[in-house]
Amino acid sequence: MTKSRYFLLIIILGALTALAPFSIDMYLPGFPAIAKDLRSNIAEVSLSLSSFFIGVSAGQLLYGPLLDRFGRKRPLHIGLVVYLLASLGCVFATTVEALILLRFLQALGCCACTVAATAMVRDLFPIEDNAKVFSALLLVVGASPMLAPAIGGYVSEFLGWHYIFIILTVLAAAILAASYWALPESSEPDPHYSLMPAPIIRGFLAVVKEARFTTYAVAGAIVFGGLLSYVSGSPFVFLEIFKVSGTQYSLIFALLAAGLIGAGQVNSQLLKKYKSEQLIVVALIVQAIAGGILVAGTTKGWIGFSGTLALIFVFLSCAGFIFPNASALSMAPFSKNAGSASALMGALQMGIGALASVAVSMLSKVYSNTFPMTGVMAACSVLALLVLLTGSRVIRAKAARDESPEALATEMRA
Repeated sequence: MTKSRYFLLIIILGALTALAPFSIDMYLPGFPAIAKDLRSNIAEVSLSLSSFFIGVSAGQLLYGPLLDRFGRKRPLHIGLVVYLLASLGCVFATTVEALILLRFLQALGCCACTVAATAMVRDLFPIEDNAKVFSALLLVVGASPMLAPAIGGYVSEFLGWHYIFIILTVLAAAILAASYWALPESSEPDPHYSLMPAPIIRGFLAVVKEARFTTYAVAGAIVFGGLLSYVSGSPFVFLEIFKVSGTQYSLIFALLAAGLIGAGQVNSQLLKKYKSEQLIVVALIVQAIAGGILVAGTTKGWIGFSGTLALIFVFLSCAGFIFPNASALSMAPFSKNAGSASALMGALQMGIGALASVAVSMLSKVYSNTFPMTGVMAACSVLALLVLLTGSRVIRAKAARDESPEALATEMRA
């Protein structure tokens, strides 16, 4: 594969992966304007964020089998068309209920992009390069939290929030054209792959039974829940508690996202010397420590604005190491049913992310401080570390059994 071809694939796959976070981050600064225009409040408008998470989580389970049955591109294109039409619908939404429904439909289309992109990484690149490729995708995806809130803030202020969804519609059309003309079909349709419920469920169960997938996909998904806790809780923490302006909030969001992006690129270099299994453990330990200090420091008033920013920066930087390695390790055991594995991994991420977002919202009704955001972030990092350490022991025990003389003799007889 030539360098120019490699670069083009990374850009397109990165754009596909970035569409969902861009759809989330871009309209966050427009919440007050949306609430005012739709005669609602920010709490009700935030339900459109929850419905998006639910749609992405549920939709990925639908697209996984479709990608294995019909190839990667046809389901991808259908999903992009659904996203495009739903985005247009959001432009003309006149009630918050309509916006919540249309955001759900938008998510159902958008999730095809995430599933297809992850499966295509497994299809198109050597397995030993997958972690590096996911780190490269993180560079493209990382542009979302840096650019989207700033763009959304200015667009909402000077043009109106409707134009946010117009921009998303145009963006989807551009990605659709690029994927149609420049993205290869990486997996031929499999007419023998059944779309009946029972075989699909058996396929997902086969993925879940793989200890490496369960360990790394669940740990990565819980860390993703910590990230979405920050995304959903940061508007209140920075805008209401620390009293920053909308423009300042956009800059803070971009600055903190730089940690996530930069760590992903450092991860690519460290992979030349260390294994993904080593990097992900260290990153989770550091993230759990940072999360614990963050929740204690902000709740007790030990740290101020600068200390909060610094610890969130460390937390997100650790996520930049965790995500690409968790994705590569989760997908490594699969080739034939990579679509189903990718879908299940994405569904776990968005499902746990949705639960974390709801947890932040529910805690915000009880606590009017930073605890809802920082508490859920810390809990996610600690829980993910426990899952990783427990799962790693299971993986090592299974590997020892498989390499035992009895297992090798049985394999030779078979």
